[in-house]
Amino acid sequence: MTIDLAEYGKKNDIKYFMISYTDLFGYQRAKLVPRQAIADMQADGAGFAGFASWLDLTPAHADMLAVPDASSVIQLPWKKEVAWVAANCVMEDERVMQAPRNVLASVIARAESKGLTVKSGVEAEFFLLTPDGNQISDDFDTAEKPCYDQQAVMRRYDVIAEICDYMLELGWGPYQNDHEDANGQFEMNWEFDEAMRTADKHSFFKFMTKSVAEKHGFRATFMPKPIAGLTGNGCHVHVSVWDKTGKTNMFADNKMELGLSKDGRHVLGGIMRHASAMAAITNPTVNSYKRINAPRTTSGATWAPNTVTWTGNNRTHMVRVPGPGRFELRLPDGAANPYLLQAVIIAAGLDGLENKADPGKRYDIDMYAEGYKVRGAPKLPLNLLDALRNLDRDKGLKAAMGTEFSDAYLKLKHQEWNAYASHFTQWEKDNTLDI
Repeated sequence: MTIDLAEYGKKNDIKYFMISYTDLFGYQRAKLVPRQAIADMQADGAGFAGFASWLDLTPAHADMLAVPDASSVIQLPWKKEVAWVAANCVMEDERVMQAPRNVLASVIARAESKGLTVKSGVEAEFFLLTPDGNQISDDFDTAEKPCYDQQAVMRRYDVIAEICDYMLELGWGPYQNDHEDANGQFEMNWEFDEAMRTADKHSFFKFMTKSVAEKHGFRATFMPKPIAGLTGNGCHVHVSVWDKTGKTNMFADNKMELGLSKDGRHVLGGIMRHASAMAAITNPTVNSYKRINAPRTTSGATWAPNTVTWTGNNRTHMVRVPGPGRFELRLPDGAANPYLLQAVIIAAGLDGLENKADPGKRYDIDMYAEGYKVRGAPKLPLNLLDALRNLDRDKGLKAAMGTEFSDAYLKLKHQEWNAYASHFTQWEKDNTLDI
């Protein structure tokens, strides 16, 4: 049933709708539309200049219209007079196929054409920092091993509980909140869902977390490695594939190794095959590679992979199978675009399924201590440029994500890398001045 946003607004005392889309770099863009105008916007979309955000467009392009997907509407729990709604980008009556939500919709449609429903859950980690972003917000949060610290999580109870209360109100099924492995770091978990719904929730969660943190005088960041020496922000994704009804888990088979079915192994094989190229999307920033290629942290472990390996219930590998019927991809970080993250996992998995990809040997060793024993497993990229080159070489993954998207993403990300490489740093001066 299609939701009439004008009626929804009247029923819920909405004054403004926030029509939102996410650009290629993961920034959320929005317009506030008064309820009195939402009927027209639902029909035709809100107008944006696409060049003004991170999309490969120019000032000469026509208006880009963000057409709200009414099924995604969420009344802001902390400001009830506003409702957020995710939008699909359209230009001259055609979908803008580089826009991340459209990319995900296209990949999902391909899965559905094969009778498959992809479901996923994300583990979104974040830091609470001082407003200037330079240090953690809690002066007492100094433990060498701060993970699950009871006192530390209670000192930020007001923030964490408020966010969790809102998720309960929204019916997301949140089930646990904790202080994570870095000082000042937290993780909040909610129930898995179909991929598009998970992406919308993930996008909204980032918006909500930042808003609540600001309300309390803090700054929330999902930056992969905001504090040197501490564990970075991961965004682990739990993946399962179901039949078209969404009721039968096609990954579950108790007769198979670890309870993962043949189809599940093939999807995992696709992830393993494309991992080094996927990193350009799952780990999309220069800073991302300070997390997955980090030295030992103060807590004793980075909790991030650097090699393309898989395992059972072992957190030192890129993929773990913690139980029957699903696997956890531990590669992505907090900078991952919520929509592109889901899209690239599905695209790689479908390729694996279609080509009956073998995930390769399972390793159960501690990769942090004994990784040197693994021979032949690909290393993950050392930096963003390597990841972009891997993606550019992976013609199958680029095609699966769509040519328009792949060309635009690679173009803008190469520009970002060039800007970083040309940036003059204090390190250069400290290490070169006396040569």
